[in-house]
Formats: sequence, C-alpha cells, structure tokens
Amino acid sequence: MKKKIIAVSGKQYSGKDTVAKLVLEKFPNFRRVGIGDAIKLEYGKKHGLSFEEIERDKHLHRADLIALGNWGREQDPHFWLKKIVELEYNIIVPDMRVMEELNIFKRENAFLLRVEASTESRSARGQIACEGDRTECELDDHSSWDYVLDNSSDYEALKHKVLGLFDAIEKYFLRP
Repeated sequence: MKKKIIAVSGKQYSGKDTVAKLVLEKFPNFRRVGIGDAIKLEYGKKHGLSFEEIERDKHLHRADLIALGNWGREQDPHFWLKKIVELEYNIIVPDMRVMEELNIFKRENAFLLRVEASTESRSARGQIACEGDRTECELDDHSSWDYVLDNSSDYEALKHKVLGLFDAIEKYFLRP
C-alpha cells in the first residue's frame, strides 16, 4: 500500500502545528515530520541516536546538524525534502512554505491543506515577523488546495471545524 502524505501550509501563527496535532489524534497511523526534521533523522541514523535524544540535546549536535544540512543541500537543493518523501510511513508535514515544496508533495499525491487565519487572530497568538518574506507569502495566491481550513476563531471552534477536514482526508485517500 502506498504511503500517504498530508502537507500543511499557512502563515505564521495560523495554527498549522495545532491542526497537525488534531489530525494525528484522529489518524494515529501518521507521523509528524517537519521539513527540518529530515536532517535530524539522518543524523540519528548515522550516530545511533533517537530523534528525541537529538531534540533534547540539540545544543550538543547543532554544529554537526548544520554541517549535515549544508552537505545535503550541496548535493541537491531539495535533498532533505526528498528524504522526507522517501520515508516509508504515512506523514504529516506541518511546515510547507514555498512552491518548490508544494510541487514535490503534489507529485507524490499528497493531500494539500491550507490553514488560514486573520491577521488579527494571528497577532493575538504571537509576534508576527517577516510577513513579506517568501516563506510567508509565496503560497498565498495558490488556489488548488485539497482543503482550506479557517482558524480565525478559538480552539473549541477549531476542534469542530476539523471534523470536515477529517472527512476530506478520508475521502481523498480512499479514492481510486
């Protein structure tokens, strides 16, 4: 059976990670893998460390992680993204930011999810920075999402709204 990918996009403080956690509660056969996590997974394989150990002691491994990350990007700018796509289990990627990432996930038949939230809601959740950066706005005008979820309200409203998302995910992966 082909593995499944859910790729999530949205501006900072839109609730991408929160939505990903709710999806993981509903679909426990998925694992969360951030785009930066691929470097840590590879580093762990090479050094016999778990992801959790690397996260816990990141300060001890930072220089080596940076070196490994740079090495991969020298091989191919999308080296680490391709590593994620090659994972053998179902994944949710909560930090898709730019068109190249979207296109790679699209080629893999990923479910493409956009989490939207008003500027007012996002500002209430955290300090918005670098709003004009490519990683914050490049996917704003993309319109071919499999699902768009508005998260401009509170957590209780979000828990209700994700029910429609869950249905859409199930239908997407059950299609022929």
